[in-house]
Amino acid sequence: MFENFTIETVAVDEATLHVRYGGEGPAVLLLHGHPRTGATWHKVAPELVSAGFTVICPDVTGYGRSRGRMPTADHSAHSKRSVANDMVQLMTTLGHDRFHVVGHDRGSYVALRLALDHEHRINRLALFDCLPISEHLTRADARFATHWWHWFFFAQPDIPERVIGADPDAWYAPKADPVIMGEANHAEFRQAIHNPEVVRAMLEDYRAGLAIDRAHEEVDKARQRRLDIPLLVLWSLRDDLEQLYGDPLTIWRDWATDVRGHGIDSAHHMAEDAPDALALALTRFLTADGR
Repeated sequence: MFENFTIETVAVDEATLHVRYGGEGPAVLLLHGHPRTGATWHKVAPELVSAGFTVICPDVTGYGRSRGRMPTADHSAHSKRSVANDMVQLMTTLGHDRFHVVGHDRGSYVALRLALDHEHRINRLALFDCLPISEHLTRADARFATHWWHWFFFAQPDIPERVIGADPDAWYAPKADPVIMGEANHAEFRQAIHNPEVVRAMLEDYRAGLAIDRAHEEVDKARQRRLDIPLLVLWSLRDDLEQLYGDPLTIWRDWATDVRGHGIDSAHHMAEDAPDALALALTRFLTADGR
């Protein structure tokens, strides 16, 4: 994976980040989701390099081989604001004052917070399989709770650590096909889910989502905060975002002035399931008007 990429551990404040980067040209920060690592981008990143970008693929703080702060009672140590600050410091350390940001799943919430808090650093923003956390929770009904029950299970104290830790493969691996993921990516994913420290951090990510992250978004919404940078929204047609909410772009237009996007013929982990379509959509968005 990641031929000709540099692999480093970068220290930022209270975190150490495992990161891969390569290429030349405008910088693109790729932020993965749960329960993956930065390796999930291994098919997409080389295509972006070939298209003329510098591509940066960290393990998000607490995931994979990146380590962060100890959990706090209010979950602020794992808030998207805290993690977004880590990512900004990473990009500064690597010499990128301005850059594009791409996020999938939980990484998309970090990407959104990064753009809201540091919009002056961001050129374009792309979010996949994502609505703001507060928008999900405002619309939460029995159907949402049935489909996305894991949000509320992960938020419970201690219990999910015990359940997942008893057999991480039984919890995560049945839906992780090494043929689709790639053997090396799959091995990295399995190593991560067998680390209790990683599992705890991933759960804290969800706990922060229902608490402090939601509160931060509600403040932005009350202030009618809207992003002025171009926003690309993509969603997996074989996942349930569109089934739950209809056209996601309708909701996103309350959060950004320039919104475009469409569905991708993919299951949830689109960087692994539909890398060519994803890389093409990203390249078009990042190199031209993108409409």
